[in-house]
Amino acid sequence: MVYITSWDEFVERSVQLFRADPDATRYVMKYRHCDGKLVLKVTDNRECLKYKTDQAQEAKKMEKLNNIFFTLMARGPEVDLSEVTGKEQTDAQPTKRGRGRKQ
Repeated sequence: MVYITSWDEFVERSVQLFRADPDATRYVMKYRHCDGKLVLKVTDNRECLKYKTDQAQEAKKMEKLNNIFFTLMARGPEVDLSEVTGKEQTDAQPTKRGRGRKQ
């Protein structure tokens, strides 16, 4: 098992691993609340990649990785990931104004 310290390298190698053998590749998330640690693991039974963090800010990165894997699983391993990994998607919600008193 290899712990990868760089997030970008982990994502790149995980996608390569999935594209090489999509039927045998697994993606596992494990969170230990008592330690506050999150471990992400991608394996195909021959190679195992792990990424460990205790930073709460990295939850957004994990969400992006989930979107990448969902896209690969739904559309196939040959799909172009530029729309998933591209610019940040912003919610087009109008700003809500309070119902308080007018001043």
